[in-house]
Amino acid sequence: MDPPQTSPLSPRKKRPRQTGALMASSPQDIKFQDLVVFILEKKMGTTRRAFLMELARRKGFRVENELSDSVTHIVAENNSGSDVLEWLQVQKIQVSSQPELLDVSWLIECIGAGKPVEMTGKHQLVVRRDYSDSTNPGPPKTLPTAVQKISQYACQRRTTLNNCNQIFTDAFDILAENCEFRENEDSCVTFMRAASVLKSLPFTIISMKDTEGIPCLGSKVKCIIEEIIEDGESSEVKAVLNDERYQSFKLFTSVFGVGLKTSEKWFRMGFRTLSKVRSDESLKFTRMQRAGFLYYEDLVSCVTRAEAEAVSVLVKEAVQAFLPDAFVTMTGGFRRGKKMGHDVDFLITSPGSTEDEEQQLLQKVMNLWEKKGLLLYYDLVESTFEKLRLPSRKVDALDHFQKCFLIFKLPLQRVDSDQSSWQEGKTWKAIRVDLVMCPYERRAFALLGWTGSRQFERDLRRYATHERKMILDNHALYDKTKLIRVKGSRKDFHRLTVSTWPRMHFKSFWLKDDELIGLPEPVQQCILTGLVYPWCWQRVTPK
Repeated sequence: MDPPQTSPLSPRKKRPRQTGALMASSPQDIKFQDLVVFILEKKMGTTRRAFLMELARRKGFRVENELSDSVTHIVAENNSGSDVLEWLQVQKIQVSSQPELLDVSWLIECIGAGKPVEMTGKHQLVVRRDYSDSTNPGPPKTLPTAVQKISQYACQRRTTLNNCNQIFTDAFDILAENCEFRENEDSCVTFMRAASVLKSLPFTIISMKDTEGIPCLGSKVKCIIEEIIEDGESSEVKAVLNDERYQSFKLFTSVFGVGLKTSEKWFRMGFRTLSKVRSDESLKFTRMQRAGFLYYEDLVSCVTRAEAEAVSVLVKEAVQAFLPDAFVTMTGGFRRGKKMGHDVDFLITSPGSTEDEEQQLLQKVMNLWEKKGLLLYYDLVESTFEKLRLPSRKVDALDHFQKCFLIFKLPLQRVDSDQSSWQEGKTWKAIRVDLVMCPYERRAFALLGWTGSRQFERDLRRYATHERKMILDNHALYDKTKLIRVKGSRKDFHRLTVSTWPRMHFKSFWLKDDELIGLPEPVQQCILTGLVYPWCWQRVTPK
């Protein structure tokens, strides 16, 4: 019997992929019209890409098969931002828009939540700072001087408001705050310096090689940076955020008038919430703390620049009603260019006033605001300033000028902006305000001291002491070797400063021409050119 005839075996053909299932979702299935996602197949694979595309579309996301100008978010796995840009270049794909480059973990979180989630540092893909140089042939470019050699002193660094390393600085701010709560000053300063120098960098750190040559980054700090680079977070920071003591101190110190000692006391008594603290009849609160609880919701909310400007107008009106020639200058974070803050600080001085008029001014302003119903609380601290007092050697020392710490009742109609963040039905907001009254001849020193930031002021005084052999505080500049205030002779000027900046450059500094009147010229330039780097913050000089 003949064997059955069989056809010769031939290679099995691959079944063509079903592209119909990967077609873009119909318009009626898309819930988030403004978000267009493209998933990069490189290092991910076809199957996983198709799976994620299908899941995302089921949740209402618009996912494109091909990259186009409409794409707003490019998602990749196991790729850096530089890898994605390099892939686009190799594929000769030109994208006119600038889509977000994100890790696949962001899309997975979006799918889990059923809606777009906030993009944080751990989601964003970083582009190497040397990428643009490597993609553009030509002679190698030298890094700017600010990048080549970074000073250990904040007052000698240019620090813009654009923080390229927020994922690291946020971590060190939390660690510094925790050390401050535990009164561990050395570790607190270590983390504060690390955060400060990282904020000044004009590039993003993506590898440990990028930290070479950067000051203020010790072994412990570098270990934390390395862990964040590898894992996207720090286990130490995570432990701090979950620590009951840190959470309690963070909550308690958010109340106006509550410091570390009171927080420690409440924590040891077993309190963990403010409601328990307020309801305990055995506790006695100070006037400041009672005001802090009474206006808590307003005081913990951020103060906008529009609100700060509105307060500034009211402060100037009140002060100049008694001293028409007085200068009222907004200081603190708003002077540095910030858009949000927690309070508003003002420095007041008058060139034509007597000492008695200066001492009576703040009390007169308080009386005026009480009559107008604009004052919710105030604490007036009298001046202890003495002209012959020796300077303080502490970098965190407070000055001895007259001050008033108050809670101001800001009427809604005085704010020139959208008040959507205000509580519905409220016609005013409680805002923390600090007023400082200083003698006119000390104005430049006080203004420099009250502008901040905290680390900047610490480093400014350290630089004066260690590099210039001088002592600087909010009252004056001193010759450290003689312990007398610097005289205005040309000889002293050349001995105490390295270079002379022309008068035209003064507006590059924090102190403008009209804010230096009354100081000897050599002392002015010694402060400005000898101690303060002319571009400490990137900001527009006020008119």
